[in-house]
Amino acid sequence: MPVAKVHELFQALQKKFSLYYKDIFFNDLADKTVVIVPSLTLDQQMLQSITGHIHYEERMLCMLMLLRMPRTKVIYVSSVPIDSGVIDYYLHLLPGITGYHARQRLHLFSCYDGSAHALTNKILCRPRLIRRIKEQIGDTNLAHMVCFNVTEAEEELSALLDIPIYGCDSSLLPLGTKSGCRTMFKKLGIPMPEGYENIHTVEGLVQALADLKKQKPLLRKAVIKMNDGFSGDGNAVFSYMDIGHEDADIVSKISESLPRTLKIVAAGMTYDTFIRKFTFMGGIVEEFIDGEWKVSPSVQCRINPLGISDVISTHDQVMGGESGQVFLGATFPASGEYNRDIAALGLRICRELQEQGVLGRFSIDFLSVREAGGWVHYAIEINLRKGGTTHPYLMLQFLTDGEYDMNKGLYMMPNGQTRYYFASDNVVNDKYKGLTPHDLIDIAMCNRLMYDGAKQSGVMFHMIGALSQYGKLGVVCIGHSPEEAKGFFDKTIAVLDKSCMGNC
Repeated sequence: MPVAKVHELFQALQKKFSLYYKDIFFNDLADKTVVIVPSLTLDQQMLQSITGHIHYEERMLCMLMLLRMPRTKVIYVSSVPIDSGVIDYYLHLLPGITGYHARQRLHLFSCYDGSAHALTNKILCRPRLIRRIKEQIGDTNLAHMVCFNVTEAEEELSALLDIPIYGCDSSLLPLGTKSGCRTMFKKLGIPMPEGYENIHTVEGLVQALADLKKQKPLLRKAVIKMNDGFSGDGNAVFSYMDIGHEDADIVSKISESLPRTLKIVAAGMTYDTFIRKFTFMGGIVEEFIDGEWKVSPSVQCRINPLGISDVISTHDQVMGGESGQVFLGATFPASGEYNRDIAALGLRICRELQEQGVLGRFSIDFLSVREAGGWVHYAIEINLRKGGTTHPYLMLQFLTDGEYDMNKGLYMMPNGQTRYYFASDNVVNDKYKGLTPHDLIDIAMCNRLMYDGAKQSGVMFHMIGALSQYGKLGVVCIGHSPEEAKGFFDKTIAVLDKSCMGNC
């Protein structure tokens, strides 16, 4: 289908979405359909550096909790079939609905294709599969699609299925690039690291590194980021080492040392590949923020089709990797010392994005440094997509029916209680390899590592399909306090380690 025609059809569907939004989202008994396409439509070469990335499609299985509404139908599409034991694991969590009733309204489709291509592109290559999905949708006025991120591929699928997407129009994606973010932060006067954006050549990259060093003579390192990088895998760290800001030949020194000293975050990516991708995508250079005590909080926002924007969560991200650039997990909510401050900054950015026409869930990352006068917050980037903090919060909300109060900095349930969680997508150990989904569920039940609906706390697993081959899975640990949530996580790791002693 021609791109112009796709965009025209997609725009019409998005306009219609706002007309039916109230019927879809405010009526639990409406006969509605949600089509979930958890495609990571991102740079596939960079995606290869993420272990078991195809199983990241399972993170959105939390949306099976929508089946708690007795007239809601869920269509879930995946690259490869999802084990029935994993589906049962989610369905047993449904409050007030039997597994049988839920299963009648759940329709699972698979491309039976584990290749290194985005799920949406696999679907588009299978017209018969699209036809079968469309037959299950029913009333397209009360249906919509949910995706990890929205590109022209998702918009084409939307047009073919004749349903809108609760997500951002792909024409607005430049707002979420690293350069687009810095441009917006400047416009709003929001603090960010010193740096330069819209760089597209090696010469421009070297000059930006030189100018940054001249601007900040004591700077030890700089971060180079591709415009469309994700989870830190489009980043690299440059060390100035013995390069001084007054060196007459600072540009030539940086140019000579760049291939030797650049530390690339993505595993297995060579210098030549990084530079080729950087010049193709464009990117930024910014100072590496130092600090004796620094953290990486994020704010999750939502803009609905009625034009209402709000902050729905704050998190403290757990970062790893040699340079602390890789997202590993998160605690919720972010620290009470600053969560209201970053929420206020996030809301300013959210309202500007609403003015630009953005729709759906997205997150804003910060880097915060504690100084003598208090916390200083630097805006880092906007992720116009779902991310690592989306599915844990959705699971919490589906299970407890509460919401985050940005003014209190707390998650409040209808009974007035609060909840916290510790979540990770990167529980990895080679000893876990060989554990099937059934093994994991058996271990969890025998060691009481399950979510307790009466106490509204406990442990949920996700990305279970990655366990046997990659020794990797995700967990969300909900507690009455941050300490209890972290305690559940520590117990989970201890139980898994003990259960896998002797595994090869």
